Amino acid sequence: MPNSLKDLFTDHPHAVGETYGEHFGVAMSYSGRLFAASCAAFVHAFVPFLCVTTASRAIKAMYANMTSRGATAPLPSTSRAMSEPRIQDYAI
Repeated sequence: MPNSLKDLFTDHPHAVGETYGEHFGVAMSYSGRLFAASCAAFVHAFVPFLCVTTASRAIKAMYANMTSRGATAPLPSTSRAMSEPRIQDYAI
């Protein structure tokens, strides 16, 4: 449990070896890449011959990047919505 308001913003970034600012930059980078992948999937939904593998390639690249960074902090949720066996969760 965080001891202060500051801890709410810094505990997770520190758990993955980043400052708040570094973590903000990484998370925003992933946000932009996910937005671009989402746009490609949206286009693909309407015009199936366009952006055929764009979204899946982006997600695979992000996954490879996350796993190579070694950011393996536990996720805050204790929900078991995902079925077993689980893939190791990687925090952004």
